[in-house]
Amino acid sequence: MLKTLIRQIKGYKTATILTPVWTALEVLMDVLIPYVTASLIDEGINTGDMQNVYFYGTIMLGMALMSMVFGVLGGRCSAYASTGFAANLRSAMYRNIQRLAFSDIDKYAISGLITRMTTDVNSLQSAFQQILGISVRAPFKLVLSILMCLVIDARLSLVFLIALVILSFSLYHIISRVARLFQQVFVKYDELNQSVQENITGIRLVKAFVREDYENQKFSKAAEGLYKLYVRAESLMAWNHPIMNMVVYGCIIALSWLGAHYIVEGTLTTGELTSLFSYVMSILMSLMMLSMIFVTLTQSAASAKRVAEIIEEEPDIVNPEQPVYEIADGTVEFRGVRFDYARPTPGKSRRSALYNVSFQINSGETIGVIGGTGSGKSSLVNLVSRLYDVTQGEVLVGGRNVKDYDLTALRNNVSVVLQNNILFSGTILDNLRWGNHEATEEDCKRACHLACADEFIEQMPEGYNTHIEQGGTNVSGGQKQRLCIARALLKQPKILVLDDSTSACDTETDEKIRKAIHTQLPEMTKIIIAQRISSVERCDRIIVMDNGIVTGFDTHENLLKTNTLYQEICAIQKADKGDFDKPEGGAA
Repeated sequence: MLKTLIRQIKGYKTATILTPVWTALEVLMDVLIPYVTASLIDEGINTGDMQNVYFYGTIMLGMALMSMVFGVLGGRCSAYASTGFAANLRSAMYRNIQRLAFSDIDKYAISGLITRMTTDVNSLQSAFQQILGISVRAPFKLVLSILMCLVIDARLSLVFLIALVILSFSLYHIISRVARLFQQVFVKYDELNQSVQENITGIRLVKAFVREDYENQKFSKAAEGLYKLYVRAESLMAWNHPIMNMVVYGCIIALSWLGAHYIVEGTLTTGELTSLFSYVMSILMSLMMLSMIFVTLTQSAASAKRVAEIIEEEPDIVNPEQPVYEIADGTVEFRGVRFDYARPTPGKSRRSALYNVSFQINSGETIGVIGGTGSGKSSLVNLVSRLYDVTQGEVLVGGRNVKDYDLTALRNNVSVVLQNNILFSGTILDNLRWGNHEATEEDCKRACHLACADEFIEQMPEGYNTHIEQGGTNVSGGQKQRLCIARALLKQPKILVLDDSTSACDTETDEKIRKAIHTQLPEMTKIIIAQRISSVERCDRIIVMDNGIVTGFDTHENLLKTNTLYQEICAIQKADKGDFDKPEGGAA
């Protein structure tokens, strides 16, 4: 974990090294000033020698100026290094998230990933800045101050050594308890972010079902959990200052009483006692800073683990050592495929999403896939573009195992249009060019014509330059789906997968899209997942899915004769004129 985080300092190593150097020089000046002050008092003020007053005063002024310069340089380098470190962490996490397969991303909640890239990184940035500055300043100042006290008077040094033990014990007791609380804080942050994310994403549904009060209660519960943890942690931290003040004032009283006796005896000067007061304050303040550092580091340790976990996450799906870049054609073959979304747990049985699936699709065919919710339709097509890898068996595209192909080449040739596709903020042309960033406006118009999207685009005031809001909130569900189909067509893939991607379109538009794609793109393999029989009955062949098993693969006419489940689907939809979601008593 530490090696992973240290590697993110790249580009800011010079500032990282210089920060403790400048800080150490600043501390050295700060520690020497009280020592010179003792000479100013004893050899100048007490003796009335103004020449010594000017001499030592000038030295002190020079040290103060040097301390200020070193402090500014250290602060600038610390800010530069810590912000750069945080930027590198975010970039490393974001880049790795882009590399991860669906199976990897499934391990993390989206709200958790957002928390890691914001709150956790901010915590690490603060900790790194303290490590470079305060963690050098506090121990260095502590050690130098103790040495200077021993040089001035070893007897009086026993006072703050005793205070040091008392303070250290008290702070350790507080820190150890606070650390455990801060480790729980980030879990509550995830819950809070998840509540906010779900509410904002589904705000229309919340309002439609009048669930504002319920969402407010859910958010309040998450916020209250975070509030209680912070109150407990801060309540414990509040003991720091009273204990610190008690120890400081106790030291001052003890030093004043003992110092007065030593001055009367002539074994200690007034200037030395004054310096001792300064050093004792420095020692105790250094301890206070160290206690705060330990709390910060303990708090950031949980963040460090969470951030490193994302950076170190190795994707389940990677390119082979010698990838194939050319895909011969649009043939698709499944050979004894079994697929599980999660790795099987020893001793626990679980139903596979797909089980013993075998079939072959010829290049240029139009294949329909139909089945109830949870029957494995989407799982089936996710394996074709290798968004997931099979648990057992093989998936072949163009006559080769999908694991042999370069991922970019494979996914450029297997274009998938999901039911719930996403549009990004920008113009319609910007969104279409996700499919092909070099596409001309004429290419985009041709794809939109095939997807029947030109019908509504041309009615918009700015046409193809119309701005799309984030998530496509200013277009309807059917319009969004048609834009996504056009975007996929711009890739000119060998295989086009429509995963229930016309579900928000009316039957007439659905028919026009399928007819246009079938007639205008005869060489492209089309796999159409649908709930409506009308969407697949004119396909060359139809795959019937039930509980992860292929129960039939034939033409519409033959399935009506041989497949019980398909017969039930047709009967229900003919009677109800509705869509199919698994009929009661369906065959498995």
